[in-house]
Amino acid sequence: MTSQVSSPAEQAEPAEQQSESQNLTGQRKPGGPGDKEVRRLDRVIIRFAGDSGDGMQLTGDRFTSETATFGNDLSTLPNFPAEIRAPAGTLPGVSSFQLHFADHDILTPGDAPNVLVAMNPAALKANLADVPRGSEIIINTDEFTKRPMAKVGYETSPLEDGSLEAYNVHPVPLTTLTIEALKEFGLSRKEAERSKNMFALGLLSWMYHRPTEGTESFLRKKFAKKPQIAEANVAAYRAGWNFGETTEDFAVSYEVGPATAAFPAGTYRNISGNLALAYGLIAASRQADLPLYLGSYPITPASDILHELSRHKNFGVRTFQAEDEIAGIGAALGAAFGGSLAVTTTSGPGVALKSETIGLAVSLELPLLVVDIQRGGPSTGLPTKTEQADLLQAMYGRNGEAPVPIVAPKTPADCFDAALDAARIALTYRTPVFLLSDGYLANGSEPWRVPDIGELPDLRVRFAHGPNHELADGTEVFWPYKRDPETLARPWAVPGTPGLEHRIGGIEKQDGTGNISYDPANHDFMVRTRQAKVDGIAVPDLTVDDPTGEADTLVLGWGSTYGPITAAVRRVRGEGRAVAQAHLRHLNPFPANLGEVLKRYDKVVVPEMNLGQLATLLRARFLIETRSYTQVSGMPFKAEQLADVFKEAIND
Repeated sequence: MTSQVSSPAEQAEPAEQQSESQNLTGQRKPGGPGDKEVRRLDRVIIRFAGDSGDGMQLTGDRFTSETATFGNDLSTLPNFPAEIRAPAGTLPGVSSFQLHFADHDILTPGDAPNVLVAMNPAALKANLADVPRGSEIIINTDEFTKRPMAKVGYETSPLEDGSLEAYNVHPVPLTTLTIEALKEFGLSRKEAERSKNMFALGLLSWMYHRPTEGTESFLRKKFAKKPQIAEANVAAYRAGWNFGETTEDFAVSYEVGPATAAFPAGTYRNISGNLALAYGLIAASRQADLPLYLGSYPITPASDILHELSRHKNFGVRTFQAEDEIAGIGAALGAAFGGSLAVTTTSGPGVALKSETIGLAVSLELPLLVVDIQRGGPSTGLPTKTEQADLLQAMYGRNGEAPVPIVAPKTPADCFDAALDAARIALTYRTPVFLLSDGYLANGSEPWRVPDIGELPDLRVRFAHGPNHELADGTEVFWPYKRDPETLARPWAVPGTPGLEHRIGGIEKQDGTGNISYDPANHDFMVRTRQAKVDGIAVPDLTVDDPTGEADTLVLGWGSTYGPITAAVRRVRGEGRAVAQAHLRHLNPFPANLGEVLKRYDKVVVPEMNLGQLATLLRARFLIETRSYTQVSGMPFKAEQLADVFKEAIND
């Protein structure tokens, strides 16, 4: 979904300085749907929760799409079990989708929901601890019977025992109302029950004045081969809207205006990190004038990139779903040898299997993008949860000295630009490049301004086209390892080009000729040259946000911690405290000015969703002491949590 914004950009910070867990109220005005009271809010955090089979991800996605169309700024946090169909009615089987939307610039999905929609007892129990007192809870009362409640440890009904007195509870028989609304369609009770998520979506769409046309169009398209089911879902959606408009239990609806001032002029759409990354790879291949080849094996949470790229054969994209991780990267490396922009996508466990071939790519010095969508580990770990624990694996997880550049996007939309940046490095320097995203970015979404083609970098490559070396006797030959004096990149020779025949393989190459060499001095030279090539990659200097210039504390982050860190920094500054912030996109090589930046501050706080991997690299490289703050819960940081950490560091 796209929307036009024509006003100039104005950064709006106040709301991120407030507690995102508070229950907001705003200006009131009469009128609106059903002539009920309408309250104006600047932002809202909603969480849909239910069984993994209740369609909570679809419900949240549709609410998000309509919110993006309306023009709000937004940020989302899908959270679901690893199982395809987790045990129904159990705490491990709960699936949720949190959406934070506002009339100004926001950075995170919110610390805690203002509204919880609980489809069953498990959903209520799993999420209640996150809901602030005074918030609204919409409960599907049809599911609060003896057996479902006993399954999650409720000895008495929370609807009757007073345990929810601190909240504004709306008991709604969602299942019964849905079945009643769909009587005319002749569906079985089980079939009709499946539409209860659309009833809930309709109710929330009424409650927050969301557009409806897009969702109705989506449902008819999604179920085009089953028109009866399509119309039943539309009917359930409309019934939910009408229920909100007519029932006395919902006396107030809310408006959250478009975030027009928060965005530069342009065409915007809602985009997830994986979708932005896929689009970035396609854009890179077009800007390089090279075919895009993806060799991949499905793995959570990276599989969506494979799914999306497979839809774009019209852009010269070729996707290969291999039988395993090793075959996927082997095929991709072969495509790189053949002159394609080659990509392999995976997560941490897949990187472990791909490590030997990544080392081969380092030795062959061919451009290859290794996209690692990080997840909780070790081993299978938490497949659907987020983590940043693959940094040291990307840095050192290969045999021998095998340096690889590392790029990390900071937001879902930034995955587009990070893909272009990684492609630039790979193509310019003839090297594999790691792109480290994670599950939080991959599944989360935010508005993205669709760039003009003229804004994209020129990534065109010059292939080797003839002999590049003259022997002592005057004979002209092609040396596959004769390097560019500035980038140290070797020539890229497409197989089959007359006169450019050369040997490849994993055994050490002789400098220049590329012949097999066991000479100790040559090996030492080649190892150091490959390292020097990576060390010499041109990356922008690190930019520091230090408005007053008086801060003695620097907060340094990387990857997806950007949103929570920035929101927390805004809060701390809103309280009159000085704190500086910087965020790394390039983790190997580091920006050239990083050492100088770190020495400027007395205290350096490094929040990470691991046990301190960047902090370890900084200590080793720059011999400075950092204050590492870590979390490995499978969930992103909360802004309030980090704000407390930063204030403690400032006060120390």
